[in-house]
Amino acid sequence: MQGIRLHSRDGIDAMVLEEFDLPAPGTGEAQIAVHAAGVNFGDTLMVTGQYQEKPDLPFSPGMEAAGEVIALGAGVDNVSVGDRVMGSIGYGGFAEAANVPAANLTPVPDDMDWATAAAFPVAYGTSHVALTYRSHLKSGEVLLVHGAAGGVGLTAVELGKAMGATVIATAGSDDKVALARDYGADYGINYSSEDIREKVLKYTGGADVIYDPVGGDAFKASLRCINFEGRIIVIGFASGDIPKIPTNYPLVKCFTVDGFVWGAYHRKKVAVIHEGYAGLQKIWATGALKPHISKRYPLANTADAMRFLLARKSTGKVVIETRE
Repeated sequence: MQGIRLHSRDGIDAMVLEEFDLPAPGTGEAQIAVHAAGVNFGDTLMVTGQYQEKPDLPFSPGMEAAGEVIALGAGVDNVSVGDRVMGSIGYGGFAEAANVPAANLTPVPDDMDWATAAAFPVAYGTSHVALTYRSHLKSGEVLLVHGAAGGVGLTAVELGKAMGATVIATAGSDDKVALARDYGADYGINYSSEDIREKVLKYTGGADVIYDPVGGDAFKASLRCINFEGRIIVIGFASGDIPKIPTNYPLVKCFTVDGFVWGAYHRKKVAVIHEGYAGLQKIWATGALKPHISKRYPLANTADAMRFLLARKSTGKVVIETRE
């Protein structure tokens, strides 16, 4: 079989497409024929050794994939051979087949294609659990989404609307703001040319829940436009700037700042992940979700896909199609 492999942690340029033999799945693993894999910022960190998980060398990156179960290891009873599945698999997705933790897999809906399935688990799963389990977004509240045209941001816009919130989307260009508006945002702010605090206060008087995968100046603005007893959910720091919090801000407005890391819940509370998947399946069935894939690449061009993501040229998701 073919796959992208790393024999050193020297980054994207060290990745090679090569033939290799995949062993039988181990205890608790399912082997899947990968049809498509989502590209995530975590993948770009893993290939340089900066991600919290450091697989033994050599390995195939790719932490999110969709495919068909073709073999089972001992102790697996949640999936069967022939099942169409998707999930956050740790690593291995940028290959024609992978051995993955079976507990992380969830069924692919009958009306969902492979590319969409590969783009679904991490982005939608992150936003759904963050907005429901962590920040308890309620119908009628105001949701402010930073980086709203990105992989997770756009899903937060969609899910926020599906949950009955008024959604304000921020992004770094007019085109990206327009995309977020197309996906349901009630208001849009181009933070390259507009003041986030000023616009939020003008549009709604403040935000109840703030979804932040950006950090930096966007987070600092959030501190100044959050409502009393609001909630900021920290998803990541795409800006590269990890901000500090003056504690007088949450003291005065009685708001909370919480974090959510998708991978941590796979390790610590995987039941929460599956509850999120069950909720997403119900929302998917209503037709409210329209996953946006900005670009698709063949397996041989995985490096180009990762560079495209790092250049912040993507909107929604980038997907590797491993099979023609």
